[in-house]
Amino acid sequence: MTAEKISLTQEKETLLITLAAKAGESRLPDSLLHDRFAAEAMGRIDYDFARLKVDRDLMIGVAMRSHIFDGWTRDYIARQPDATVLHLGCGLDSRVFRVDPPPGIRWFDVDYPEVIDLRRRLYPDRVGATLIGSPLTDLAWLAAVPADRPALVIAEGVFPYLGEGAVPQLIDRLTAHLPGGELAFDGFSRLGLKMVQHHPAVRATGAAVHWSIADPHELERRIPRLRLMTSLTAYDPRGYDPRQVARMSLVSRLAIRAFIAIPPLARTARLLRYRF
Repeated sequence: MTAEKISLTQEKETLLITLAAKAGESRLPDSLLHDRFAAEAMGRIDYDFARLKVDRDLMIGVAMRSHIFDGWTRDYIARQPDATVLHLGCGLDSRVFRVDPPPGIRWFDVDYPEVIDLRRRLYPDRVGATLIGSPLTDLAWLAAVPADRPALVIAEGVFPYLGEGAVPQLIDRLTAHLPGGELAFDGFSRLGLKMVQHHPAVRATGAAVHWSIADPHELERRIPRLRLMTSLTAYDPRGYDPRQVARMSLVSRLAIRAFIAIPPLARTARLLRYRF
């Protein structure tokens, strides 16, 4: 099979970090994700993944985050069996295959046109799943999403790369367009953004992060139709499985203890879920 040559740069190239992490974690004997689609896709891409320096700890950390989002997705479609799922900045995430939603679910994967083109070449078509190629901030793409069903909007590893004012505008338009549902995403404080910006994998891509969120309630104030449901700080034991943390290196486990114990560090990263 011919390897797929790619020419992604900056924030688009970061999708290869999460792909490599999920693929690598899925090859571990004690895998959490068991993401064979990611592993197969990575094997078909002509790219020097070693330059991203994705180690075992990063693999496990990314897998833990994705596992939480997968769980929120399964929970929502169990409660809303006729829902629309809107997966923003999908990259090469194979969530639709991992979650394997029932036929009544209508699913949309949205990302840049060149990313969607790559998805088409790497992943099989799926009944009920639609691919939309557009920058998220070009809100004309919303016209392709019917507004007749309750919806779950997922944005994993996406919003920090958008402009400071672009995220509230996007959320406002999304929640005004859709009849109701839930919104799930991850965000960082300003300190968290600095930590992300200096991560070796992100530095290798040249990507820049912009949008931060210090207080989850600030979005409720800006967009009154939002109501906060869940806020998990970095490695919060209410959401992150301690058994998965135990798989990490001693250095990472000690760092995670510090993040949990010191509130300013804990607040550097959050997983957030809102109702609208």
